[in-house]
Amino acid sequence: MMKTITNKQSSNHCLHLIGISLLMIVNISCKAQKNKNSAIIADGAQLTLVADGFEFTEGPAADKNGDVYFTDQPNDRILKWNALDNTVLEYMKPSGRSNGLYFDNQGNLLAVADEKNEIWRIDVDKKVTVLLTNFEGKKFNGPNDLWVDSKGGIYFTDPYYQRSWWKHQEPQQKSKRVYYLAPNADKPKIVADDHFDQPNGIIGTPNGKTLYVADQAGNKTYSYTIGKKGKLSNKKLFANMGSDGMTIDHLGNVYLTGNGVTVFNKEGQQIEHIAVPENWTANITFGGPNQTTLFITAMDSVYTLDMAVHGVR
Repeated sequence: MMKTITNKQSSNHCLHLIGISLLMIVNISCKAQKNKNSAIIADGAQLTLVADGFEFTEGPAADKNGDVYFTDQPNDRILKWNALDNTVLEYMKPSGRSNGLYFDNQGNLLAVADEKNEIWRIDVDKKVTVLLTNFEGKKFNGPNDLWVDSKGGIYFTDPYYQRSWWKHQEPQQKSKRVYYLAPNADKPKIVADDHFDQPNGIIGTPNGKTLYVADQAGNKTYSYTIGKKGKLSNKKLFANMGSDGMTIDHLGNVYLTGNGVTVFNKEGQQIEHIAVPENWTANITFGGPNQTTLFITAMDSVYTLDMAVHGVR
């Protein structure tokens, strides 16, 4: 006996097929997005321990060759990782208790020298020039991290973490801020004084339009629009996560540290988490000849991970 299919049954059948098709499209889209996100790590790459036995590693910065300089602040020294032979050697000791590092546009190594709350410039012969010692006659709290824009201006964070080597027990500055030292200037200016708990990690985009600032103790990371003469405006919440150190890749993804490395796209959506087998991950940068090696400082160790993206300045 032949069964007659009504218009209503035919309509329902079509809707069912459309629903299945939409689910398949959504599923394929989600898988494609997941693959796109995980593609920031090179295929088959594994986190690799480069060296350990330090006391506390921090402040990695890559030079033009892709070699990475980093600090072991409790031991008052700067070390250098050679990208070609994967070795680590001591570069400078004493180092003014250097913490964060960054290379300026002339190839000098900039350091936030925590012993006396200063900003240093170290040339290729290891000659030190003290760029800043105070703000309005009072010591900085303790400059922590820094970033250099394309013009040569220096942004730096100034939280307060009491150090055992300091004689003072209270900060001289009334606020924890972000400062900007313009090119050829000898005095910085305040560019962000937003009631931070502890402003810490800082990084900017290579086009000079956006600056990211992490409030580590406040558990937030913010973005700012960079304007003329280094001025910051349009503060926005970027991620509900603070960070000790930060870096950025050529796609605009932002890398935050703490519990391993957490990666956010430029819209502030988490796209990746890189587990690191240490209690704390302090800082990161891209190194290697093509800036495709993620260099990670964590507790008494340093690690590398091959990436499918590359770093930018």
